[in-house]
Amino acid sequence: MELQDTPEEWRVVATTTPFQGNKTSVRTDDVVMPDGTVARRDYQVHPGSVAVLALDDRDRVLLLKQYRHPVRQKLWEIPAGLLDVPGENPLHAAQRELYEEAHVKAEEWRVLTDVYTTPGGCDEAVRIFLARGLSEAEGERYAVSEEEADMELARVPLDELVRGVLAGELHNNC
Repeated sequence: MELQDTPEEWRVVATTTPFQGNKTSVRTDDVVMPDGTVARRDYQVHPGSVAVLALDDRDRVLLLKQYRHPVRQKLWEIPAGLLDVPGENPLHAAQRELYEEAHVKAEEWRVLTDVYTTPGGCDEAVRIFLARGLSEAEGERYAVSEEEADMELARVPLDELVRGVLAGELHNNC
């Protein structure tokens, strides 16, 4: 058996958009199932996002603690953000997010993986980058607002981060 995800598209016989928000929307599709029946599926349409695993020369991960209203918690997470600038390259978006959220730049970048956050109810895809060769960014800090104005920043040893994930103490997937 080959263990690999495969593209496949089932026929959609009707689609509506019952909600349109600032960044995302909700779509309802009537999908033809393999047995010929039609099932209604609601899901969030998302522009996609990027995340940055920024690892310094001492193998510490740059983390941010930020309030996330839908889950009513402050979560530790790696820098991340929406692909909400039309036509922006994901690498440029990741570099922008690292600068805006942490005032840090990186010399080395590579794609770690692409993941779907909640494929049963949202089409969001996140491209996760590894960033190395970290240094303080030059110039003025980006002016943050709303939830980001209250963010905490920390550099955490990679093994401590892994321990926290495996112990169930950290809950954000990016």
